[in-house]
Amino acid sequence: MSINIKRMVIDAMKPRETTILDLSRALCGGKGVDEVDVTVTEVDVKTETIKLTLRGSNIDYDRVSSIMEENGAIIRSVDEANVSTS
Repeated sequence: MSINIKRMVIDAMKPRETTILDLSRALCGGKGVDEVDVTVTEVDVKTETIKLTLRGSNIDYDRVSSIMEENGAIIRSVDEANVSTS
């Protein structure tokens, strides 16, 4: 039996020079990610706090974390998760 992550809500921080469109596109290229919603919740001089909702068939959290890091973003917390067995 395998466990698949279908949805995750992530609280993160990213540099202002990385656009939410670029980050969304990069995350959609990650294994198992079909949709990405991004909301900017706070803006500082150099950073933006964002809330990401990822949906897919089997989201690879490690790959999501790597993509975030490659784009200068950090995951502060995973606030929600939806998983299923297959």
